[in-house]
Amino acid sequence: MKLTEMSAWELGQKIAGGELKATEALDACMEQIGVREDEIHAYITLDAERAYENAEAVQKRIDAGESLGPLAGVPMAVKDNMCTEGMLTTCASRILGNFVPAYSATAVEKLKEAGAVIIGKTNMDEFAMGSTTETSYFGITRNPRNTEHVPGGSSGGSAAAVAAEECIYALGSDTGGSIRQPAGYCGVVGIKPTYGTVSRYGLVAYGSSLDQIGPLTKDVRDAAAVLEAISGYDEKDSTSLDRKDLHFTEALREDVKDLRIGIPSDYFGEGLDEEVGEAVRKAAEELKAAGAKVEECRLDLVKYAIPTYYTIADAEASSNLERFDGIKYGYRTEEYTDLHDMYKKTRSEGFGAEVKRRIMLGSFVLSSGYYDAYYLKALKVKALIKKAFDEAFSKYDILLGPVAPTTAPRLGESLSDPMKMYLGDIYTVSANLAGIPGISLPCGADKEGLPIGLQLLGDCFREDVLIRAAYTYEKIRK
Repeated sequence: MKLTEMSAWELGQKIAGGELKATEALDACMEQIGVREDEIHAYITLDAERAYENAEAVQKRIDAGESLGPLAGVPMAVKDNMCTEGMLTTCASRILGNFVPAYSATAVEKLKEAGAVIIGKTNMDEFAMGSTTETSYFGITRNPRNTEHVPGGSSGGSAAAVAAEECIYALGSDTGGSIRQPAGYCGVVGIKPTYGTVSRYGLVAYGSSLDQIGPLTKDVRDAAAVLEAISGYDEKDSTSLDRKDLHFTEALREDVKDLRIGIPSDYFGEGLDEEVGEAVRKAAEELKAAGAKVEECRLDLVKYAIPTYYTIADAEASSNLERFDGIKYGYRTEEYTDLHDMYKKTRSEGFGAEVKRRIMLGSFVLSSGYYDAYYLKALKVKALIKKAFDEAFSKYDILLGPVAPTTAPRLGESLSDPMKMYLGDIYTVSANLAGIPGISLPCGADKEGLPIGLQLLGDCFREDVLIRAAYTYEKIRK
């Protein structure tokens, strides 16, 4: 087995046991990047020199007998909307094309403490606004499973890097499915934790009430290990939760006996590809055969999730992106007559079409005369969606369904029809609105060989149940 084919856990064990050096693991990933990166374009920034310095430093700590955990020395990548001290952080936008932070995101710092070796920063939809990783100022990313198709988004670069074995695992962020959907499209595992479980400090905000950082990995065990490493209370993030139940690797056991699984019939209606529906239902049957109690249920508010999500997310985006004005940092237009002209030209030239569309939509729903009609109403529906999930989880431990209505679309298909792209998030956005955890993992492939993703949703703080069910299903499939 090639080193890049190993899981983070397997590679970490070999490094910790002295069978392998951290620099050798990095060599393997850099070699793979040399083979596939020109075709895939998973990265915006690669910093080999710093990566080798970190690998050597981690190796010294290991050789000195320091206990660093299962991820020490394992090469990984970070989505380019998380601050990394001394390394370019662009959010895939021209307006931040020269931004080098003076600090790192808390999640990144936690991984550094655990001995992670950061290879570079991955491509994404600009400011995390998109579902295909085609809106990046730095060019598109291709799906490693079929390069004529998108890898999903907005964490498409992270998912593609893991799927192409250009890193062993990666961090992504999830505002409306941006970890789970690309994981589904690329055939890897992705977790969006309960809101507040992972600090958002150092994550460039899109929708502050919805954003969460999480892992993209090769298997469920790696996802649990990475999530365990990056979780925890952070006084620098006012939305951070002081949880004590963060030992996610303890949930890695094959056991779904008497687990109550609900399958929302609303997820299997119009628009769902037949092959996707069949694969997801087959996964449910396999979990049932393993001892779970599976039955259909209703989740009627799903049809309101998309308009509610885009109203709230765009409103928050219009506010969060106000800070990018060409004054404090980032891109500034070269020719302007006065301050107002400089603002206008900087933002017109610095932001891409999709970001401008969402800023305008967000500003509209927050404007006088429309705030009550749109934004306030969306907040009320958000509360109803959370109530609907609360009722569902009073009967079921897990809700099971598809990650997306189809497998990965062809390049260019979604950008030509923004509404179609937005509707592709129909199964994922509800989890962000309700603040609940979700996991995406492969459950088959369509006739073209493109991966099909299975999504499991759990109640707040019940990542352990999701990990146990996902781990069991993964073992069944093997």
